[in-house]
Amino acid sequence: MFMGEYHHNIDEKGRLIIPAKFRYELGTNFVITRGLEKCLYIYSEAEWNLIVAKIKTLPFTKKDVRTFERAFFSGATECEFDRQGRINITSPLVSYADITKECVIIGANDRIEIWSQEGWDKFLENNSNTLEDIAENLFDGVDFGETL
Repeated sequence: MFMGEYHHNIDEKGRLIIPAKFRYELGTNFVITRGLEKCLYIYSEAEWNLIVAKIKTLPFTKKDVRTFERAFFSGATECEFDRQGRINITSPLVSYADITKECVIIGANDRIEIWSQEGWDKFLENNSNTLEDIAENLFDGVDFGETL
């Protein structure tokens, strides 16, 4: 599981250092692609294969499926780390996520997300007042005391 928040700068060549803990969890083969809400998603090879298998079950005759597949897969790139633990993010992905310099790298359970600092700040600002309502709606009736 990926969790935590880290702040790093992307350099002029599109290289971004990924935290060591995340590098260990990702392994040597992984995929980066367009995410939702103007961020980038990084998946381990195993998780990527699970997602691809799920997407393959969707009917290509539906326009939403085709649109999602085009956006998701056209931006996908296999990556590996350089000696400094950096990845090279392609210019279309940098542009998609509005990344200029400062990045926020977060663990989001089964994936890593890369946000521009501005995008992350806006996301938090837009959602901080509704987190309680979201949690209540998602976990209505769940007793977390039983699992502790």
